[in-house]
Order: sequence, then C-alpha cells, then structure tokens
Amino acid sequence: MRLTCAFALLLSVGSVAGADSPARKYPVALNSDFAFRKVKIYTLGQNPYVTGQKMTAAADTSKKGGLSRSRTVDQEASLMFERTYRLHGAVTGLDQRQRFGQYFDFFWRVKRPADLTVRFEYKQEKLKAFVQAKEQTYQNVNGTNRSEFRVVGDEYFDDGGVLAWRCLLIEHGQIVAEKRSFLWD
Repeated sequence: MRLTCAFALLLSVGSVAGADSPARKYPVALNSDFAFRKVKIYTLGQNPYVTGQKMTAAADTSKKGGLSRSRTVDQEASLMFERTYRLHGAVTGLDQRQRFGQYFDFFWRVKRPADLTVRFEYKQEKLKAFVQAKEQTYQNVNGTNRSEFRVVGDEYFDDGGVLAWRCLLIEHGQIVAEKRSFLWD
C-alpha cells in the first residue's frame, strides 16, 4: 500500500515538473530549397465595406488623371468578394461572428520532396508578449503550396487582433525558412 502511494506521488510530481518546461526552441538552418513566396492578410470585420461613399478630393476618381469609374467599381467588387467568400455558408449572426477575425494565407515553395511542419506564431493585442502558435504538417510535399491560419471568433474578440507574427517552415526539427512581420522581435 505504501509503495503504491509513493509511486503515485512520484508520477504526479514528474508530470507537474514536465508541465513547467519552456516552449521548444528550434535551431535555425536556413535552406535555399525552401522559401516563402507571398503572404496575404485579410481582416474580416463586423462592418461591411460601404460602396458609394463620398470620397475626399485626393481620392476622387472623377478628376482628370484619376481612376475611371469602371475601375472603382471593379475595386469595390474585389473587396466585397473576399468578404462574401469568407462568410459563405454562415447564415445566422452567431455563425458570422465565428468567422469575423483575421486570415493569414502563406504561399511557400519547396524544391525537393520533404516532410514539413508549417508553424504560425503570433502575439495578440490583449495578451501582450504571450506567444501563441498553430501548426500544420505536410507529408512528402513538393512544389508551390498554401497554408491558411485563422484567428477568428471568440479568440479574436476576447484577445484582440494579431499585432506581430512569424511563420516557419520546419524540417526534421530545424527551421529551414522564415517569414515575419515587421513588429516581430
């Protein structure tokens, strides 16, 4: 009986000690076979883009040398498409609320087949310097690829928008490519 209690106590202390260990740091071994190509960031807010608003004199497209009227309509259509695309299928207000937030699309290229993990690390407004992370794994990937990460819904409304971020390509526990925002330290 005493031996069983001691063993249970030893296991519980060991699991608590393991929980306090710091986040894993990956060694950097940048490789030209891996590269980020492009980043697209879209913030989907509660207020839709309003068409037909009165523009300021500097942005007025009816002046000589400005954009044509058809060009302005095309720009508004492309902005509305992204919103419609992200909200597709969200019928109720609650469904739409769960899709409001920030969307990060990373386009990256791999020159040879590899098993990769794409890790998105970010800091939010209300959490200050606390770093959160999301990961996606890919097996035997090659060529041009896209990874999408979302900070939406309650996560976005409770903790605020993303202030700084970085995205990593990790192969065999080593960082082989990195893309970061200007504010990431």
